[in-house]
Amino acid sequence: MNSQTRSNEYKSGFISIIGRPNVGKSTFLNRVIGQKIAIMSDKPQTTRNKVQGVLTTEDSQLIFIDTPGIHKPKHKLGDFMMKVAQNTLKGVDLILFMVNAEEGFGRGEEFIIEKFQSVKTPIFLIINKIDKIHPDELFAFIESYKEKHSFQEIVPISALEGNNVEHLLTVIKKYLPEGPQYYPADQVTDHPERFIVSELIREKALHLTREEIPHSLAVVIDKMERRQDKDVIHVMATVIVERDSQKGIVIGKQGSMLKEIGKLARVDIENLLGSKVFLELWVKVQKDWRNKMNQLRDYGFRDDEY
Repeated sequence: MNSQTRSNEYKSGFISIIGRPNVGKSTFLNRVIGQKIAIMSDKPQTTRNKVQGVLTTEDSQLIFIDTPGIHKPKHKLGDFMMKVAQNTLKGVDLILFMVNAEEGFGRGEEFIIEKFQSVKTPIFLIINKIDKIHPDELFAFIESYKEKHSFQEIVPISALEGNNVEHLLTVIKKYLPEGPQYYPADQVTDHPERFIVSELIREKALHLTREEIPHSLAVVIDKMERRQDKDVIHVMATVIVERDSQKGIVIGKQGSMLKEIGKLARVDIENLLGSKVFLELWVKVQKDWRNKMNQLRDYGFRDDEY
């Protein structure tokens, strides 16, 4: 980690992005960083581990922590996700509470705001997806949230379209302390390449299987190495599901679904790694893996890291 001393004007800090599932946290992170490091899906609870994105400019370094959407856990994996999300309220310099402009204030938002009562960190209300509503609706939306909590700033944005995102970054910098550059300027995430590659494969599997495969799907990278003779990176990965019927769906008729998952994932992986990729995928059934701690740890969900 590079903690070199910068000039007095240099700002740096850690920013947690908190919110219910599917409000656009990962879309925002990818927009800010300028490339895909968090997977995006219209299914809730896509993000499972905290994903850290680093934005370095001449005068600042902003380290964003994307978190799993806060929801009521239904299994041990859900418990893990909630622990990750709530732990990121501690030890950060700023909290972005992101809400969906298309949805009103509900029990989920109320639950999150209750957690803020013991937090002294500055909290911004980020109203995302403003491109989906009429501007006249925004004022009443903002007023309804002002009654619930005293936010330091309220910033409406569209993470998908990029509306007002640059303004938000400018406001964020005003609240960050002077500090060092924690990461090298060209580093965009603290996650290893294997993690991002597995997430990109999982994103395509979720997208293509739609409602047929819920979040009982994980991806494990078995092997990732560069073949010097062909200047290509060989990636071998296993898609984990919980039931035999799900395995059939992921493989598809004569392997058609698995082939399509691999085809789409390979494009993103090549963009990430800047190299040709040979991707091999297998599918394996591990019954009820989301409720088994040993398998959760095997698949990268380690609660002792948070």
